[in-house]
Amino acid sequence: MFNNFYKIVFLIFAFTSASLFSYAQNKGSLFIIGGGERSDAMVKDMVETAKLSATDYIVILPMATSVPEESISYVSGQIVKVCTNRIASFNFTKAQADDNQSWIDSVKNARMIYITGGDQNKFMAVVLGTKLYDAMHVAFKNGATIAGTSAGAAVMSQIMITGEDRGKKSSESFKEVKVNSTVTTQGMGFISSAIIDQHFIIRGRYNRLLSALGDHPDKTVIGIDEATAIIVTGKTATVTGQSQVVVITKPKKLTLFGKDKITFKNATLSLYSPGQSFTLK
Repeated sequence: MFNNFYKIVFLIFAFTSASLFSYAQNKGSLFIIGGGERSDAMVKDMVETAKLSATDYIVILPMATSVPEESISYVSGQIVKVCTNRIASFNFTKAQADDNQSWIDSVKNARMIYITGGDQNKFMAVVLGTKLYDAMHVAFKNGATIAGTSAGAAVMSQIMITGEDRGKKSSESFKEVKVNSTVTTQGMGFISSAIIDQHFIIRGRYNRLLSALGDHPDKTVIGIDEATAIIVTGKTATVTGQSQVVVITKPKKLTLFGKDKITFKNATLSLYSPGQSFTLK
């Protein structure tokens, strides 16, 4: 009898601990910008999302861009208009992402981390599989806001769109909706249930995102337009900025016709504007 009692107590404790641990894994927020211009109002939303105290600081990571000094100067200039917190920047190399412990610790303890635009593949080539990757996840779990624009938005999801159409030249890319055309690789994984695309409406990237959905029908695909962002806290994503966000999920009866073109039925397609929210799986 006593053995059964202790087993029940242990199971309750284990379940409660697991639930609390799971909750503790996701204390941070994401501020995912679709690229383009960032208004002062959007930058203010981003800083307010981070809930900075007077002693908190912000880290800018410019590894995606080919002009890091310019990118750092531009985003710093926007941030200082809306807050007085310290801003640091670290342009890591692959070696430094494992060896420069003082920089890595600074990232780990930052309250907001901002990833610039540029080339998402270049950013992940530096970060993936390093102590810096782990430090960014620790910061997120401990309550930091991870923000990024354009390439910095693409890296947020576990499955990352690289921008390439497999086997096509750039002038011929994404003229069809078909499987195995949208090249993806591993991103930062702050979102695991969705795939993020950026500059979405203004550049008409529907074929690219629909093709990605064909390859990953269990995921939600999200297209964020320029001058627009989603703020992700827990499972809730809220739109801010000036344009719209396209969300497509749950395609049914996905099949192929011809060699590799996609057909499916009754997917849920939603178009959200600033102030509206949706739930992530």
